Amino acid sequence: MKYFSKLYCLGLSFMLLSFASAVGQRLEPIKARHEITLNQAHKGDKKIDSLLLESYMPPSDSIKKFYLEARAIFENDTVAFTDDRIIEAAQRNHIDLISGPMLGDVQAERVTLWLRPANTNILQIKVNTQKGTDIRALELKPIRPGKVERIVLDGLKPATHYDYHISTNDRVISHGSFLTAPKSGQKSTVRITFASGFHKIGLHNPNLIRSIIHRKPLAMLLLGDLAVDDRDTHWGLHRSDYLLRDVSPAWQELASKIPLYASWDDHDYLNNDLSGIPEGVTKADRDSLRFIWQNNWNNPTTIGDGIYFNTRIGEVEIIMLDTRSCRNLDERGDYGSYLGTSQLQWLKEVLKNSTAPFKVISSGTMWSDYVTKAKDSWGTWDIAAREEIYSLIESEGISGVLLISGDRHGARAFTIPRPSGFRFYEFEVASMGGVPGPPAMAEDSSHQLFGYEGLGLKAFGEFTFTATSEQPKVTFRLIDESGTILEEHFLGYDALLPLKK
Repeated sequence: MKYFSKLYCLGLSFMLLSFASAVGQRLEPIKARHEITLNQAHKGDKKIDSLLLESYMPPSDSIKKFYLEARAIFENDTVAFTDDRIIEAAQRNHIDLISGPMLGDVQAERVTLWLRPANTNILQIKVNTQKGTDIRALELKPIRPGKVERIVLDGLKPATHYDYHISTNDRVISHGSFLTAPKSGQKSTVRITFASGFHKIGLHNPNLIRSIIHRKPLAMLLLGDLAVDDRDTHWGLHRSDYLLRDVSPAWQELASKIPLYASWDDHDYLNNDLSGIPEGVTKADRDSLRFIWQNNWNNPTTIGDGIYFNTRIGEVEIIMLDTRSCRNLDERGDYGSYLGTSQLQWLKEVLKNSTAPFKVISSGTMWSDYVTKAKDSWGTWDIAAREEIYSLIESEGISGVLLISGDRHGARAFTIPRPSGFRFYEFEVASMGGVPGPPAMAEDSSHQLFGYEGLGLKAFGEFTFTATSEQPKVTFRLIDESGTILEEHFLGYDALLPLKK
C-alpha cells in the first residue's frame, strides 16, 4: 500500500483487506479541480478560499456570489450572521438556508437538527421512516434571519432509518436522512466513525464524504482542525470559514445524513499550538471564541466553561474533551494545567458513573508520547493528571475504555502499557485532509500497531461495537476515500478489562 509503513500486531487479530473486499460497490472518483496545500489553507485569503469552494465541483452562481459577498463583509467587519448585510446578500441570491441542516446528538427516540435560516418564512419539516410507516411533521417560525435554530425531532422509534424534508412555501429546500440509536441496555451493534484534520481541504472532498456515508455510521466524532484555519481573534474570518464549510455540497451531504459531534484543536482555536489564553488574547476573547464555536456546531449541551460534553449512543458512552481552551499556560507541567481542574473532576465523575459497556474518550492531541515527543500534548503538560485518569480506570475496574486522538497528521495506533500488565489502546486518525506530518512510525515503535504517513492519505477511523452476544467486542477499521479498508483490528472485551489487583 502507498501509505503503509510497518505493522506490529501485539496480540490483536489483524487483517489487511484489499480494495475488492471493501463494503459495497465503488463509484467513480471525482477528480480534484484545484489542489490546495496545507500552507495555502492556513493562509486562507480570498483567492485560496474561492479555489477551495470550487476544488471539486463548481458551485452554482448564486452560492458563489453569496459566499463572496458575505466573505467580504466578514473580512472587513466583526459582524454576526444576523447582520443586515449578510441577510440581504442571502436574499439577493435566493438563499433560503445560510447554513444547515446539520444533524447532532442522536438518541433512541430523537435527534437534533441545526440550521441557520436566511428569512423568517415558516419552515415545514416532515420526518418519515424509509418504509413510510411513521410520519411526523412540525413547523418552525424562525425568530430572526441568520440566527441558529435547533430543533429536536422526537417521538421517534429506536434503531430506525428516517428521511426528512425541509420545505418553505410548499417548496423543498433541503433533505437528509438518519438512523436512530438503539435503546441503552439493548443488545445491539453500533458503528461510529471518527477522525480529525479536515483543515478546510477535506471538507470539500466528495469522495471522502461519500465513503463515510457509505459505511452508514450512527454518528461521527470530529476531533479538531476542522473548518476554521488559523484565524486568531479575527471573528469575522472565523465566521467566513464556517460559511465556506456550510456552502460546500460535500459537507452538506455529510452534515445532513450523519449526526456529528465536534471538538476543537489548535487551528480551530486560534493558531498553531495555541491554547488557553496566550499573549495578546484576553479572557473575553476566549469566551467569544467558545460562543462562536457553540453556535456553529450541533453538539450536546456543554459542561462548565469549556466545550467538553458526554452523551450515550446505545451501548457506547461518548466523552469528548476540551484539550485547548482550559489549559493554564502559567502552570504548564503542573497538575491540572491541561484540562483544568473542573474538567478533570467532571471526567472522573463521568467515568465512574457510566453504565455503558464501552467508553470512548477523545483528546484533540495524543494521549501517548510516542510521536514528536508529545510537544503539544499530555506528556509535556500534565503527566500527573493523565496518570490519575489511567489509575482511576484501573482501580475502579472501569471496562471498555478506548482512547482516540488527533493532531499528528497521518494515522496510527498504539498500546499504552501499564505496570499492572494492562494496556490501553489509542487510535489516532488525523488524515481527513491528506496533509503532511510526522513519520508514519514513531522512533520507539515497539508499542505501535500500525502507521501511515499523512501526505496523500485521506482516511477516517471506524469503530463497530458489537454487544449482541455474551462477549461484546469492538472492531476498528481505517478506511480511505475510495472505501478501501486499510486496517482491520478486532478487540474482545476481555482486552478492555483492567486487571484485578
